[in-house]
Amino acid sequence: MTTEAMPSARADTAAATEPVLRQQVLVLYLDGSALDSRVVGWSRYDGTGRTSPTTGDSDEPPYESGVGALLDGWRLLQAAQLIPPYPGHEYDVSFLKHEFFFERLVDVRAS
Repeated sequence: MTTEAMPSARADTAAATEPVLRQQVLVLYLDGSALDSRVVGWSRYDGTGRTSPTTGDSDEPPYESGVGALLDGWRLLQAAQLIPPYPGHEYDVSFLKHEFFFERLVDVRAS
C-alpha cells in the first residue's frame, strides 16, 4: 500500500481560477517634471500579446497627463531624475528628459 498524497479537488479549482498576469508598460514623456504636465511623447508595450503598439501609431497621446494614466489604473514605476542643465546649455535641444514609466498587470485569462 502506498502513501502518496492525492491532489485535492480544492487545489485543482484554485489553480484553474488563479489569474495569469502579464505586464503592460506605458512610457510618457511630459513637458515638465510634474505628473500633471502635458504629454509630448509616449511609447506602449503589451506583454499580453493582445496588441502590438509601435512608435508613431497614433497622433493623439493615450492620456493628457501622467495623472490621467494614474486615474486609469496605471501604476507609476519610475519618474525622471531632475538634472539641471549645464550652464550655457539651457536651450540646447536633446532627448526628452521628463520620462515616466507606468505599468499595469492584466489577467490574460479574463476576456
